[in-house]
Amino acid sequence: MRYYEDIEVGETREFGEYHVTKEEVLEFAEQYDPQPFHTDEEAAEESAFGELVASGWHTAAMCMRMLVDGPIQDRASMGARGVDELRWKQPVKPGDTLSVRTEIVDKRVSESDPTRGYVDSKLEGINQDDDVVISWIGLGMIARRPGDAEE
Repeated sequence: MRYYEDIEVGETREFGEYHVTKEEVLEFAEQYDPQPFHTDEEAAEESAFGELVASGWHTAAMCMRMLVDGPIQDRASMGARGVDELRWKQPVKPGDTLSVRTEIVDKRVSESDPTRGYVDSKLEGINQDDDVVISWIGLGMIARRPGDAEE
């Protein structure tokens, strides 16, 4: 288990592989973001995208899944305080393969609860062409190693 004390600013990781399918793009959009360029191939051809594209929220969810399956599973994660600077950089299309790159950009001990630390991480979702398709700053909370909070 990696605790707050084990995480260093500047640390980077690349991980994950998520294959985007047309069926999943349509299913997610029908339920959560039913705009025509996400739900209707013919309408999408007439849109600014020129083809069916995944919802940005779906792109975020796919990256979140890789994050949970990746570095979060070996951290003493206590959730998050939010997300800053969410940006959809390029559309994600059926057939794309996504991966994730993270960098720790800041960390500090909580002033109100010394048993946890705040760890801010920049996330970039990347497609098979190494294009950044989404980015955000995750405002994580990580438990401090037992005993370190009392020091």
